[in-house]
Amino acid sequence: MSEKTLTRMDLSEAVFNEVGLSRNDSAQLVESVLGHMSDALVKGEQVKISSFGTFAVREKAARVGRNPKTGEEVPIHPRRVLTFRPSHLMKDRVAAGNKR
Repeated sequence: MSEKTLTRMDLSEAVFNEVGLSRNDSAQLVESVLGHMSDALVKGEQVKISSFGTFAVREKAARVGRNPKTGEEVPIHPRRVLTFRPSHLMKDRVAAGNKR
């Protein structure tokens, strides 16, 4: 497993190389797309990218947890969590990368 991380800069550089926009315009495009995705998720909407997957926000109810070190019960407050479900195509593509 590689330690490489894909960053915003990497994405904007890929747009620059593949689409031909200027580096500045490429960076603005990437920021705009990520901003739209973030805004939709904050509103509770799903973000579905064909052949990639679906991002969604899920509400988690309040519950009682336990500190594993002390065994003490601790209340866990309700919260919203971000989930990602990869598409079948993405799952297959990642699985194919495991075969070497």
